[in-house]
Amino acid sequence: MNRILKTTVIAAAVIGVTGVAQAREQVRIVGSSTVYPFASYVAEEFGATTDYPTPVIESTGSGGGLRLFCNGVGDDTVDITNASRRMKPSEFERCAENGVTDITEAFIGYDGIAFAQSSTNEAMDVTREQIFLALAAQVPVEGELVDNPYTQWSEIDDALPAREIAVYGPPTTSGTRDAFEELVMEAASEDMEAYGGEGYTDIRTDGAFIDAGENDNLIVQRLAENTDAFGIFGYSFLEENADTLIGSSIDGVAPTPDAIGSGEYPVSRSLFFYVKNQHADEVPAMDAYAKMFMSEMMIGDLGYLKGIGLIPAPQETREEARQVVESHETIELADLK
Repeated sequence: MNRILKTTVIAAAVIGVTGVAQAREQVRIVGSSTVYPFASYVAEEFGATTDYPTPVIESTGSGGGLRLFCNGVGDDTVDITNASRRMKPSEFERCAENGVTDITEAFIGYDGIAFAQSSTNEAMDVTREQIFLALAAQVPVEGELVDNPYTQWSEIDDALPAREIAVYGPPTTSGTRDAFEELVMEAASEDMEAYGGEGYTDIRTDGAFIDAGENDNLIVQRLAENTDAFGIFGYSFLEENADTLIGSSIDGVAPTPDAIGSGEYPVSRSLFFYVKNQHADEVPAMDAYAKMFMSEMMIGDLGYLKGIGLIPAPQETREEARQVVESHETIELADLK
């Protein structure tokens, strides 16, 4: 099913809205836009094949979802949050301060961050350094850090086309943004002398990078309208729109399932959801939903989610992750450091 259609099938819930009886029957889920299509698929199947109603899901970004998740325990708080990065120690501590003290981390598989453009163009392969120089707020010029002067890709490297630098990407609340800053910006700059041996992650705000919000479908639409631009989003969106988009190789490695799953593709990351176990008694559907999500039917090598872009983890890793969820294993602060 087309992802845009899916978003109309499962309406985003406004957290804390009325209907206590219904809310206790329905699982409330927020979080990552990257995990959203996978969670939506599971939710549809869950609603169609069990006696429970279809869970309601809101795409808030990983950071926004974890904030809602950590607000506390009770009827007006969410049950599960999706994340395209691991929970941060500071988020865990905020959860604990608000009484959310029994959390299970569910690892579902892998995804890559695509750097993609309209398929009306020829492929433009890039390095992480070239992407960094295009998007960093300050770059080294003749040994000094200056506000980024580059307006065309050819100014960075004359082997690149004379196209305007315009990149649609996620906001600061997004796990995709966090991963991009770590895996591209920080990785490309940590050995640059001008930054003092530390990774630099500040992204320019002069219009070359366009904050496109949490809905990655909007980035896909904008790339069709502005064929000179690039977009930053999860690999699953590239795969689903392969008829209209092409992804760039990064550091000589193309974004393919095998390269992402093996870690060879340099912008690969892990995907998760987090379960608030303190809601288990009041929301019995939550445990059943989590188990379905972790099933081989969903995240296995032949699972449904692979068909919409999830890169499955090795079988042994899947089995370990499944056991963590089924036993309601509680994550500790030390696990996140």
